[in-house]
Amino acid sequence: MAEGRARDQWDHTAALLAMLANAHRDHRQRSEPFGIADFHPFRAPRRNEPLKVDITVLRDVFVKEKNS
Repeated sequence: MAEGRARDQWDHTAALLAMLANAHRDHRQRSEPFGIADFHPFRAPRRNEPLKVDITVLRDVFVKEKNS
């Protein structure tokens, strides 16, 4: 029951934050309006493409090359 109340309060707060952000949004820099999910901690924003991570940095740190 406490989680439901917290979600309801965040629904209200996130809607107000999205409205405020859209009122002050620069349309040239961000053509897409903000949504409730952008400010709601219980709703994760949807990603259109999978996250790509470059792990060459880890290889450079943890794998020592033999000096010939």
